[in-house]
Amino acid sequence: MERLKQWSEFQAVMSAGTVARTPHFVLHQWQPPVKASTGSGFEETPTLFVDGVLMMGALTPKRWAKRAVTRNLIRRQVHAIAHEVEKGLTQTAYVVRLRATFSPQKFVSASSDVLKQVVRQELKQLFACMNQNKVTP
Repeated sequence: MERLKQWSEFQAVMSAGTVARTPHFVLHQWQPPVKASTGSGFEETPTLFVDGVLMMGALTPKRWAKRAVTRNLIRRQVHAIAHEVEKGLTQTAYVVRLRATFSPQKFVSASSDVLKQVVRQELKQLFACMNQNKVTP
């Protein structure tokens, strides 16, 4: 599994729409565009992602996680859970975006085992929701 690095890659995946959501996270999945070809057989637009390669990005804005320790904890958990569920994912690009803050009253420490467990549990739920929403032909 590779990581998304460029902001343009994150934007492209997020523009494809959401696949699943939980109270704190949203999962975006890249949908490759229909290949439009010219008469000579060349593609009009270059593709951003290589087909058959699983890519994952984690977006944790300062707006929702003020401390860098918390943002890094969430990013590490996103990539760890993605490695665990890698076999069940389609080989394309994904972005997990934090969309709400974890309560500072409930999680006083910026990086605690309790926060880590809650984040892991919700991320597992997020990927499970995505797998339930899959339509098999």
